[in-house]
Amino acid sequence: MASTERALELWPPLGYAETKDTLHAVHMWTQVAGKIRLELTPLVNHWWNSTLSVTPRGLTTLMIPGGNDAFQIDFDFLDHELVIVTSRGGRAAIPLRPMSVADFYRQVLEVLAQLGLPDPGIMPVPVEVALAIPFLDDTEVRPYDREKVQRFHTTLIRMQFVFERFRADFLGKASPVQFFWGGFDLASARFSGRRGPAYAGGSAPNVHIHVMHEAYSHELIAAGFWLGNDESPQPEFYSYAMPAPAGLANATIQPESAHWSTARGEFILPYEAVRTAADPAATLLAFLQSTYDVSANLGGWDRPLLEERIGCDCVRLPSPSRATAR
Repeated sequence: MASTERALELWPPLGYAETKDTLHAVHMWTQVAGKIRLELTPLVNHWWNSTLSVTPRGLTTLMIPGGNDAFQIDFDFLDHELVIVTSRGGRAAIPLRPMSVADFYRQVLEVLAQLGLPDPGIMPVPVEVALAIPFLDDTEVRPYDREKVQRFHTTLIRMQFVFERFRADFLGKASPVQFFWGGFDLASARFSGRRGPAYAGGSAPNVHIHVMHEAYSHELIAAGFWLGNDESPQPEFYSYAMPAPAGLANATIQPESAHWSTARGEFILPYEAVRTAADPAATLLAFLQSTYDVSANLGGWDRPLLEERIGCDCVRLPSPSRATAR
């Protein structure tokens, strides 16, 4: 198979219009699992305790305390089921299929009870969505297209590799590469080490302002991927600085297909431009690196402190282009 054909297979199409209905259902289901993790785990800076992680099979909450037990919730996008396992050997699975959010939510609570786990007592209303229908009131049957979900999962794996490679070069405080179930986006952030100014921006729908204060309590440069919405109907990579330094909007970045969005206050790179590039991983890495470079330089970050390994004869990881070609 030619390298270009192989890249297109590893970075499949993700048209917003054709995938939004199925992935909206998955979005709401991840909110249920994510809220359970958020409710039962101690707060970690910037809400890192609430996020999901990409796995070879889908998404996971990782381990959650549940009374005297421990459990984990996994979205398996290969066998198309939600799997809940416990530290006492319990296991239950809910088939992922066309169903309502209300049906999914009820099944999750029933399975937790069957496994001897307590009701997590979450707030049963989605956040960061324009129309926040309480889970039990969302009775419309949502579609579930297995092939579209598998395409989405394939792209998450490819992106995870690139974001992890980018994160490896930074020695300062950096977030894990995380899947945020609120915005349904994969993201990672680097921090300057300085406290940020008091947050004065707006808040996402159904998100209390104190959540934003915690998220942006320290200076950061973040980048990620989201699927888009009805106002911006295309999947995109993004990069922004908080606070944004003067001159950022006029900075030159890579690749040429990336641009600054004044309305959103961030750099944008269409997923399609990455997917169809001769080397998608290298194209994405160039975007991550160049937007970080200009943001850190204009923001006066202490880059030698944050990036230079002293006296380390380290073996470098393979580049994304070599890693994805295997």
